[in-house]
Amino acid sequence: MKKVITTILSLVLIFTFAVGLTGCGGDDSQDPVQIAIPNDTTNEARALLLLQDNGIITLKDGAGITATIQDIAENPKNIEFKEVEAAQLPNVLQDVDYAIINSNYAIPAELNPVEDSLLIEGSSSAYGNILAVKEGNENEPKIKALVAALQSQKVADFIAETYGGAVISTVENPGDGFDADVDYASLAGTEITVAATPSPHAEILAVAKEILAEKDITLTIKEFTDYVQPNNVVESGEIDANYFQHVPYLDDFNAQNGTHIVPVAVIHVEPLGLYGGKQTTLDALK
Repeated sequence: MKKVITTILSLVLIFTFAVGLTGCGGDDSQDPVQIAIPNDTTNEARALLLLQDNGIITLKDGAGITATIQDIAENPKNIEFKEVEAAQLPNVLQDVDYAIINSNYAIPAELNPVEDSLLIEGSSSAYGNILAVKEGNENEPKIKALVAALQSQKVADFIAETYGGAVISTVENPGDGFDADVDYASLAGTEITVAATPSPHAEILAVAKEILAEKDITLTIKEFTDYVQPNNVVESGEIDANYFQHVPYLDDFNAQNGTHIVPVAVIHVEPLGLYGGKQTTLDALK
C-alpha cells in the first residue's frame, strides 16, 4: 500500500512539473503587450485606426472617427490598452510597451515623429489642425488678418524647414501674409489673443506674430497643455481664437459641452505616431 501511495505521489509531481513547463512556454504566461493611447474620443479612434491599418487589430464594421476600445472586434495579440490623457502619453511611454502620441506632444518630448515612430499615420486632411473662433466672430477683420498671416508662404516655409515632415502645411496657395480686404490701418494698435499648445502651434504662431507686427498688430500667444481649456476660453470670450485641434475633435467637443466654436482655417496636419517604450521594435506586435 505504501508503495502504491508513493507511486501516485510521484506521478502527481511529474504531472504538476509538466504542467508548469507548459505554462512557462505558452502565451498565457506572458504579460500582455501594453499600448497607451489618447483617451479623448477622436484621437483614441485615430490611434485604433492606425493599428487596424497596420493589421494589428480589427474594429467592428462601421467604427470610425469616434471608435473606442469597445469597438475592437479582433485583438489577436491580446493587447492591453491604457487610455491616457494625451498630454501625459510621453510621460508614461517608459512604463508601457508602446504609446501612440500626438505630434504636438511628441515633439516637446524630443520624439521625432518621422525618425522615432515605429508606425506613423498618413497626412489625412481630415485631421488638419485649425484656427478656430467663437461662432459669429469668423469675419472680424482681426481674425481675417490672423488667417492671412498663418496661411502665408513664410509660415509654410517655416513648417517645412523646422519639422521635416513631422508637421505638414495644408495651405495650397500660400500668400504674402496679408489680406487685401482688411483695413490694416484701422487695426493698428490692436491685440489678438490666441490659445495654443506649445509645439508646434505656439511656434508657428510666433512666425505669424512677426507678420502682424509689420502692421502694428500685437499677437499674444497663450500656451495651454491640455485640450479642454483652449476651447473654454474662446467660448467665454476671454481669448479671441485657438489653434490646437482638428475638426472631428472640435465637433465632438461642441456636442459634448454645448459650446459654439467654429473653424476658420486649416493650417497644418500632424501625423499620429506609435512609439516604442519597453519595446524598441514591432516584433511584439507581429
